[in-house]
Amino acid sequence: MGKTIISEDLKITGNISGSADIDVGGKIDGDVEGKSIDVLMGGSVSGSVKVTSAHVRGHLAGSLKADTVELQSGADVTADISAKNMDMQTGAKIKGKLNVSGA
Repeated sequence: MGKTIISEDLKITGNISGSADIDVGGKIDGDVEGKSIDVLMGGSVSGSVKVTSAHVRGHLAGSLKADTVELQSGADVTADISAKNMDMQTGAKIKGKLNVSGA
């Protein structure tokens, strides 16, 4: 399986579904399903995200369901998060409901 890269100059309006890793440097307005997502600094996702693992450095709004979530220092999240495990670095912002069930 490959990696899908949404570059900084790309905006996608609509849903994305597949089994690849997704790097988001641009903007996605829609729901995302995949293996993993990495919302890069400057990247933005607005919608429902369902993945195995999520790394967020940019902006995420909507909802996030993943086994593992990592919010890095630049993360700006306005979403309800459901995860088995979560790591949040100093400087990350989150606004929403949080459900971390443990392994």
